[in-house]
Amino acid sequence: MKKIVFATNNQHKLDEIRQILGSKFDVLSLNDIGCHEEIPEDYDTLQENALQKAKYIAEHYDVDCFADDTGLEVDALNGEPGVHSARYAEGTDHDSEANMQKLLRKLGNNNNRSARFRTVIALVMKSPTPTLPNREGEEKSEECRNVDDAPLLFEGIVNGHIAYEKKGTEGFGYDPIFVPDGYDESFAQLGMDIKNSISHRARAVAKLADYLRLL
Repeated sequence: MKKIVFATNNQHKLDEIRQILGSKFDVLSLNDIGCHEEIPEDYDTLQENALQKAKYIAEHYDVDCFADDTGLEVDALNGEPGVHSARYAEGTDHDSEANMQKLLRKLGNNNNRSARFRTVIALVMKSPTPTLPNREGEEKSEECRNVDDAPLLFEGIVNGHIAYEKKGTEGFGYDPIFVPDGYDESFAQLGMDIKNSISHRARAVAKLADYLRLL
């Protein structure tokens, strides 16, 4: 069985990934490989953050690794909170209530509630691996590319709109205020089974799984 690391300790994410990938892969968490340090995540796009995390683990622990980054993008707020979704409210870190209240406050009674959740998964195999641009937009001096000379990135998007108030108790993050297209209830009302079948993360994971099954 091939071992691969998912750069997370979120048990829900791990269970979901393990179920989708099946018995061909032994999916390890950061705890499983003894990684307890803070992983860098300081770029301005989901793609770069996911790739930065995956590269860090692959290079420091000599393992195949994939990492994800997710953002909520609201049209009327020019794509906010986007890459800053987990720390949207000032002085907080993963404070879902504060993040939602700030978002609802900034939207106010704006009739344009269109939004989307977007997840990007970056996969880094030990050799060769993708190139990560530096702060000036130039490539690092060492060659870190995949065979096809492109990063292995898998994207999942679910479109919807922001509700005027929180509804539902399941899920996490912005789930109580996000209503996916084709439904009249928020992710938090629909429940995890439905959410996991249509969500941004599920769609990105499905693409990753399709690729890994070919290895």
